[in-house]
Amino acid sequence: MEIMTDRQYDGILQMIQMILDGCKDIEEAKEKIAKLRNEKKEKDE
Repeated sequence: MEIMTDRQYDGILQMIQMILDGCKDIEEAKEKIAKLRNEKKEKDE
């Protein structure tokens, strides 16, 4: 089991905040997050 440090946790929250800052609504935020996750998966393959 991995334990997340306070610094890692804060970094994740900062990234979420940056995504949300540019969104008009929750659906746009969900789309942006899904796109980022898909791009990461494609890089890993």
